[in-house]
Amino acid sequence: MTGDEGAYRNPGGLTEDQAGRMLAEMNEVIRAGEEMRRLRGEMIQLFVGFGWTQEKIARLTDMSQPAVSKQVAKYREGDPPPPAGLWLDQPDGPWLEGRLWGLAEEISESLGGGARCTRFVDAVARGRQRFTPRNVDDLRRLVEEDLDRRRDELPTGCRAAYDRIARGLDALAGAPAGGPAPEGPPPAGSPSVRRALARRIQRDRLTGAA
Repeated sequence: MTGDEGAYRNPGGLTEDQAGRMLAEMNEVIRAGEEMRRLRGEMIQLFVGFGWTQEKIARLTDMSQPAVSKQVAKYREGDPPPPAGLWLDQPDGPWLEGRLWGLAEEISESLGGGARCTRFVDAVARGRQRFTPRNVDDLRRLVEEDLDRRRDELPTGCRAAYDRIARGLDALAGAPAGGPAPEGPPPAGSPSVRRALARRIQRDRLTGAA
């Protein structure tokens, strides 16, 4: 056995850095699971608002009907949320972020995982990336690079979708702090729900499924 091997196999226990990295990875997985469970509960509330039966919701969510009933009971304890608008062109930040997310996923899949934005998309899927202003700017830059370099390999409509999303995000970024509130009722749904809805609708629009 070489000296290096002996040093590696008998290190006297994990270092603090090693333990910290291990636990950080575990915490990311746990946190992602908790966030997805919370998002699923909010989506169930949305489905109830659509008038869907508990049987249908249980089938779609792959949950037992008693588990769905518990979620529905929570929904009934409070005031019902306003119905969520499902049209693509909505101007609030979470909705635009969800559209950008869906566009990035479509680009990544179309390029066989070889897109510049693939790593970001994978990190979001694993709960390791969140939609902070800085991260959204990073994703925009990666999507722009993919569109500029490999536009001919991407589905029709990707560039037009990005231009629309970018104009909306730029308008929000340029809005004065503390300015007048936008007209009309606030968007329905939490930021997480709105991102998830916009992501799905954007992807369906690009593939012609909507």
